Amino acid sequence: MEIISSKDNKKIKEARKLLTKKYRKNSYLIEGFHLLEEALKAGRSIKQIFVEENKLTKLTEMIGSEKLLTDLSVNLVSKEVLKSLADSESPQGLIAEVTKIEEVIDFSAAKFLLLENVQDPGNVGTMIRTADAAGFSAVILLGETADIYSPKVMRSMQGSNFHLPLVRMAKEDCFAQLKKAGISILTTTLSANSVSYKIINEPHFALIMGNEGAGVSDEAVKAADKLVHIDMPGQAESLNVAVAAGILMFSL
Repeated sequence: MEIISSKDNKKIKEARKLLTKKYRKNSYLIEGFHLLEEALKAGRSIKQIFVEENKLTKLTEMIGSEKLLTDLSVNLVSKEVLKSLADSESPQGLIAEVTKIEEVIDFSAAKFLLLENVQDPGNVGTMIRTADAAGFSAVILLGETADIYSPKVMRSMQGSNFHLPLVRMAKEDCFAQLKKAGISILTTTLSANSVSYKIINEPHFALIMGNEGAGVSDEAVKAADKLVHIDMPGQAESLNVAVAAGILMFSL
C-alpha cells in the first residue's frame, strides 16, 4: 500500500476541508482509535480512514484484517500528512471520515437535554457526554449552539454522539413537540420565580441549559413549565454551564 506523503494530495485536500463547518454537509472527521471503535460499534458508515504506517498493525488488530480489506477504505499517510488532518496538538495517528445520518427524536421517551445557544465546543461536548452517562433519551440543539461535528466537540463527546440521538431543531418546533407529548419543560434560570432543583419530581422532562454568558432566552422562559436553579451557599455568582448541567442531570 502506497504511503501518501504530500499534504497537497487531492484526497488529503478534500478531507482537510471537513475541518471547516461549511464543508461538513454529508460527512465529518473523527480522530483516534477510540472514536473509530465507537463508530463501528454503532454501525456507522466509514467512508475512509487515514492512518500512519506505524499504526496500521494496531488498526488491523482492532477491527480484523478481513474487515480492513473488504469493508474499509484505508489510506496510509505520513506523520506530517496525518497532522494536517488533525485538530488536536498530539494526534493519535488515525483520522476517519464518517457519513452523517438523519437522526430522529422519539418524543415518547423520558428525559431530554436541550442546549440553547451554548457556544463553547468543550461545554457542548461535555454536556452531551454527561447526558449519555446519566441515561438521557436524546439531546436537542437549539439556536446558535456549537456544531456537534466540529473536531473539538467530537473530542469532548468521546463517542457519546454514537450512543444517543443528537438533533438540531427550531425552538418553536421543539417546544411545541414537547408540550404535545406532555413533557415538562424545565428552564434553568436564577430569576426570582425559579425554584430549587431539589424539589422537582418529574418523570418526563426536558432540561434547557442556556448560553454561557446570557443564559436562556425569553422564549425558553415562556415555554417553561417550571423555572429551576441550583442553590449556591458560597460566594460565586454562577457555575460553569457544563458543571451545572451535570449536577442537574444526575439529580433530576
